[in-house]
Amino acid sequence: MKKRLLQSLVLLLVGFNLVVGMRVYQAVGAQEKDDSGYSSIAVFARAMQMIRQDYVDESKVTYEDLSHAAMRGMLSSLDPHSQFMEPRDFKGMQDDTNSRFGGLGVVVAQRDGNIVIVNPMEDTPGHRAGLLPSDQIIKIDGQPTEKMDLNDAIKMLRGEPGQKVVLTILRPATKDLKDYTLVRENIKVASVKEAKLLPDELSGDFRIGYARITQFNVPTAEELGKKLDDLEAKGMQAMILDLRYNPGGLLNSAIDVAGQFLPPRTVVASTEGRVPSQSRTYRTSDTVKPRPRYPLAILINTGSASGSEIVAGALKDLNRAILVGETTFGKGSVQSVIQLQDGSAMRLTTAKYYTPSKQVIHEHGVSPTIRATLTPEQERQLLLQRREDLSADPERKEITNFRDTQLERAVDALKGVMIYAEKTGAPKRASAN
Repeated sequence: MKKRLLQSLVLLLVGFNLVVGMRVYQAVGAQEKDDSGYSSIAVFARAMQMIRQDYVDESKVTYEDLSHAAMRGMLSSLDPHSQFMEPRDFKGMQDDTNSRFGGLGVVVAQRDGNIVIVNPMEDTPGHRAGLLPSDQIIKIDGQPTEKMDLNDAIKMLRGEPGQKVVLTILRPATKDLKDYTLVRENIKVASVKEAKLLPDELSGDFRIGYARITQFNVPTAEELGKKLDDLEAKGMQAMILDLRYNPGGLLNSAIDVAGQFLPPRTVVASTEGRVPSQSRTYRTSDTVKPRPRYPLAILINTGSASGSEIVAGALKDLNRAILVGETTFGKGSVQSVIQLQDGSAMRLTTAKYYTPSKQVIHEHGVSPTIRATLTPEQERQLLLQRREDLSADPERKEITNFRDTQLERAVDALKGVMIYAEKTGAPKRASAN
C-alpha cells in the first residue's frame, strides 16, 4: 500500500510539473528553448519512476543509487575535473589533503576518454615499478577502463596497504602493452628533495644550487626556505628549481613557494569565475624573507601540473626566472568541494587560474622560455635515477651514462647570465625576456 501510494504521489508530481512547465512555456511564447527547469525536472522524475517500476533488477534501483548515478553523470559531462563523490570517495579526498593514503602513488587524469598517468610519485609502488607519465591504464584488475569514470578508477587504485592490484598499461610512445602487479602502500611523500650545489663538472666555476619539489604540501615552502638558507650560506650564485613531474597540491603552498623568490605582496595568480565570490587575487606573504636576486631557472615538462604551473607561470611573467623544458600539463581550473546532506560531495569547477599577466593556464599550459625535450627512454632513465632503491638493482647500470639534457640546458642558460653580468656589470638575473 505504501509503495503504491508513493508511486501515485510521484506520478502526480510529474503530471503537475508537466502542466506547470507547459503553462510557463506558453506564457513566454516564442522562446526557442524552455530552460525554466520545470519540464526537465518532470522528465527526470518520470524516467526515474519508470526505471524503479520496470527495470529487471530491483536491487539496482534504489532512490539513492539512481540519484547518485544521475549526479555522477551530470558532473562528469561538464569537464574532466568536475566529479560526484560518494561518501567514501569524499573521505578519501580528505585523506589526500593530509598527504597520507593507501594506494599506488600514481596521479591520474582523464584525457580523451582514457585514464592517463600524469605522474608516478617518488618512493611509491608506481614509481618503483617503472610506470611513466602519459602511460594509459587500460585495465585495473582485469576490468577495462575505457568507459570508467575517473573517480571509479581512483577508487579501484586505492585500497588497504598490502593488497595487490594488477594494472594493464599501454605505453603510447612504444605501443607496448604490459601487466604490472603492484602492492598498495601507505603513501607519504616528502616534498623537497636533493637540495644541493651541483658538482663542478656540471656548473664549472659557478656555484649553482638545485632543489626538486615533488608536490606542494603544507610544509613545502618552509622546507624549501631552509634549504635555500643552507645553499646561500654555501655561496650559491644561481638556482635551479626542478618542477618536472610535480602534479601540484595545495594552492597556498604553491603561492608561498613562489614567494621565496619574489618581494612581499606580489601578485602570483588570480582566479575568475561566473560569480564575484570566485574571483580572487593571490599574493605573496607580507612577511616573506628577503633573498638575493640570483639568477633562477625552473625545469618543467608535461608532468608539471596545477600548482607547478602557477609557480612557473608567475615567475616567468614577472621576469624572475627562465623556464627550461616542455609545455606543462594545462590543469589550471579551480574545483570547489561542496558537501551534500548524505555525506557525499561535489567537486565542481568554479573558476580558472590566470598568471599575473592574465595568461590562461587551463588547457594551454605554461610554455618554456628554452624548449628542451627528453626522449621516452631518457624520461625513463631520469625517473630511474630518482629511485632510492637501486643500489643493488641491475637497472642501475642503465643510468650510469645518463645525461639530463634539460638540466644541462638550464645550467648553460644560468652560466650565460652570470658571464654576461660579469662582463657588463649588469645585474645577475635570469629573465623570461
